[in-house]
Amino acid sequence: MSRFLGATVVIALIAAAVWALRSREAAVPGRDSAPKAAAIRDGLSPPALDASMPAGVAPSKSSATGAAGPRTAPVVSAPTAAAAAGDVPVESPIVLADPLNSPRGTLGADLDTLRIILEAWRSNFPYEGNPVGENVEITAALTGRNPLQLALIPKNHPAINAEGQLCDRWGTPFRFHQISADRMELRSAGPDKQFGTADDGLLPPP
Repeated sequence: MSRFLGATVVIALIAAAVWALRSREAAVPGRDSAPKAAAIRDGLSPPALDASMPAGVAPSKSSATGAAGPRTAPVVSAPTAAAAAGDVPVESPIVLADPLNSPRGTLGADLDTLRIILEAWRSNFPYEGNPVGENVEITAALTGRNPLQLALIPKNHPAINAEGQLCDRWGTPFRFHQISADRMELRSAGPDKQFGTADDGLLPPP
């Protein structure tokens, strides 16, 4: 009987020691709560944590599901106020007009370059459509006279004549025919410099 009581007392003491040890570990601040808190802070659920991680370390946002990817930059950005005021040099974000009237190019390539320029305009002014007016007004808009001061064609481009008109490779100003807010026809007189003949170049509306 005494042996049974002694064994019971020993078992009870061991159980009490194990319970006390577990209670002490649970009472250590930040041991289990740090990863969960970090996970909640970073928008993760606790099951997403790696069990092998040390206490207080959570996965980075870049590895988390649903993290935002890189933003797409706009087609062309407007210059800063300092650059517009001439305080800092302005570098063209993208040079779309370089191939226009290139000696190695063709009329077809020139018209395709102008198509790309007009598409870039519509991308940056989605609620306004194409630039409007006569050749000189449209050229002014494309060279920076617009609300964003956005120059898709440099003001000193050789395709612009002394009157401020955008010209084809033979020096004849292009004819712009506005069909609707976002549809424009563009025509070149061609090598003979006369409109309405067989060698005219035509950029149809999109």
